[in-house]
Amino acid sequence: MTIKIGFVVAEFNRDITYQMEILGEEHAKFLGAEVTEKIYVPGAYDMPLAIKKLLENKDIDAVVTVGCVIEGDTSHDEVVVAQVTRKMTDLSLEYGKPVALGISGPGMTRMQAMERMDYAKRAVEAAVKLIQRV
Repeated sequence: MTIKIGFVVAEFNRDITYQMEILGEEHAKFLGAEVTEKIYVPGAYDMPLAIKKLLENKDIDAVVTVGCVIEGDTSHDEVVVAQVTRKMTDLSLEYGKPVALGISGPGMTRMQAMERMDYAKRAVEAAVKLIQRV
């Protein structure tokens, strides 16, 4: 049985999330999983509705988020990541399917974000392991 994964990808900081998306897809193939559906959203804060739509799909085994939240002049980045991660956890528990965190940040510079592009790869691995073990 092939594990079927849905991706929710943030378009904000697309130069970084594009690379994250590619790394995540390649790692899914390496692990024998398949990314069967993707939903693109404006930013990380906009992910929960798209996550829910994918979780409602009986053909999706897990959802992987792909995003990058870079520090600004205010604590906005912290608020965004805190709210999104809380809702991701709630949705995972509600639907009984893994929702893996592939969002880098908060509190990082653009250079640090580029060094953390493997977060999507790690999220894919976490999703696959959870499907296999839970």
